[in-house]
Amino acid sequence: MKGGKAKADTRRTDSRLKSKGAATAGKKQSKKAAKDPNKPKRPASAFFVFMEEFRKQYAKEHPNNKAVSAVGKAGGEKWKSMSESDKAPYVAKAEKRKTEYNKTMQAYNKKLAEGGNGNDEEESDKSKSEVHDDEDEEDESGEDEDDDE
Repeated sequence: MKGGKAKADTRRTDSRLKSKGAATAGKKQSKKAAKDPNKPKRPASAFFVFMEEFRKQYAKEHPNNKAVSAVGKAGGEKWKSMSESDKAPYVAKAEKRKTEYNKTMQAYNKKLAEGGNGNDEEESDKSKSEVHDDEDEEDESGEDEDDDE
């Protein structure tokens, strides 16, 4: 009877682990709101505007390099070494993109405030027009589904 107590102890700990696992599984699930795929994307910062051009230039100079990390490190080093006057065109492009983004966000928020998701209505209109197009094609061919009766 030496093993009798040990088996009972392991059963108790197993049941505790099972109940603990079930309790933590419920806590890990977050109740995040689903992301709206129609929401405009945030604009790139001045550094990322710079990196768009730098990646193309770096690819031409180093055609055999396929490591993304190497491109990022080289771009970061060059960005740090640039003066404010060198960065100015990238900052200007980033500001321009930001103003465009703010305009599109205002329009997007206005659509949301007017009544739900405005893009859903556009999709439903599109699907309706597709259905009507199909019906028009059937009418032109002279075939009607109701003639079977």
